[in-house]
Amino acid sequence: MWDFSTDAAFQRKLDWAAALVRDEIEPLDVLFPGTAEPYDRDSEVFREVIRPLQRQVRERGLWAAHLPPALGGTGMGQVKLALLNEILGRSSWAPMVFGTQAPDSGNAEILAHYGTDKQRAEYLEPLLDGRIVSTFAMTEPTGGADPGGFTCRAVRDGDGWVIDGEKWFASNWSHAAFAVVMAITDPDVPVHQGASMLLVPAGTPGMEQVRATGLAGEPLGQGAHAYLRFTRCRVPADHLLGEPGAGFRIAQTRLGGGRLHHAMRSVGQCRRALEMMTERAATRRTRGGPLTDQQSVRHQLADTWIQIEQFRLQVLHAAWQTDRADRTGDRDDARRARLHVSGVKVATPKVLVDVAYRALHLHGALGVSNELPLSRMWQSGPTLAVADGPTEAHQDVVARLLLRDAAPAADPLFGSDHLPTRLAAARAKYADRLTETGAGR
Repeated sequence: MWDFSTDAAFQRKLDWAAALVRDEIEPLDVLFPGTAEPYDRDSEVFREVIRPLQRQVRERGLWAAHLPPALGGTGMGQVKLALLNEILGRSSWAPMVFGTQAPDSGNAEILAHYGTDKQRAEYLEPLLDGRIVSTFAMTEPTGGADPGGFTCRAVRDGDGWVIDGEKWFASNWSHAAFAVVMAITDPDVPVHQGASMLLVPAGTPGMEQVRATGLAGEPLGQGAHAYLRFTRCRVPADHLLGEPGAGFRIAQTRLGGGRLHHAMRSVGQCRRALEMMTERAATRRTRGGPLTDQQSVRHQLADTWIQIEQFRLQVLHAAWQTDRADRTGDRDDARRARLHVSGVKVATPKVLVDVAYRALHLHGALGVSNELPLSRMWQSGPTLAVADGPTEAHQDVVARLLLRDAAPAADPLFGSDHLPTRLAAARAKYADRLTETGAGR
């Protein structure tokens, strides 16, 4: 059955979440605009403001919605989670308040699926409770989308693992209690079979931050993304997540859902940009009349709304495909879900860049200034184009999955849809029923 409605009980929760984000959380974006502030558990704003808001979210049954109830979440599935993320995307602080901020949400999923009882008690429980934050360290200076370029190694030595190498863009490390680190543990097999995941607590000897890296516009040497170096960094053997060589399978546990989360939060950002556009058009006057008198402005508004709605339905459909694959466990369903999620990943940055640019342009000099959030919103588009795998990698995934079932045409010269060939076949098929009047000629 096809149904685009939301059940009334969940819609009431969404309405409550939207009001909380609008009235209580969005003001925090203005008061504390830095990218790292939501992750500082020792800050006064976290103790005095965020904690009480988190308690409200828990009471409403919306805390850590990406995890199953047995692990402290709600297990609502990707479609409902997408609808919630659409709301949370309006604010940089909102995911923290709802317990779904990256990279903690993905690391929690990894620990939930692959962690031992001891690992869950030590790392997952305080992470879910919001007492600590974490880092995911996979990308390297020598390799991002191409894991064949990874050089960070972990070697088993007695009762532990010894890590040597570097990691790049390890987000939120300055406040993290631990990092989930991917390292090559068997260089003699293909990289997808020879990488493993290790838990590395902050302060472990041999792990150092080379420097902090920020996004464009932030001062050099500052930022929430760390360049990490491991030199004879030893962790106990029981800090391995899952089995040796399972690193890439473990990574996909967090990356697939994360791509949907980023996409639907981008929808929330785009809706906010459209609201700013319509307000500007209704307020601003030029050439003796309101901007709404300008046909080109109206066309921009129309194109923006259409693009957002198309993308929103694409994301929700990908979320539905993912939920179905999880429910059935069918490999074909899983393949279709992967196709749709990669398609969403490709579309996300383009939609965000297009919408933010139109909104920015419509606001003129004010739009490119630091007095509106539009320039920062526009910049998040190129950022998402490289996060969780670059656009080109996912274009290739989509193409390969489409080509997997493609078969060569029986006629290699003209193909299956050659009209003269089809006409001849159709005449032959219905020859005994065609009249002498020449039907079908």
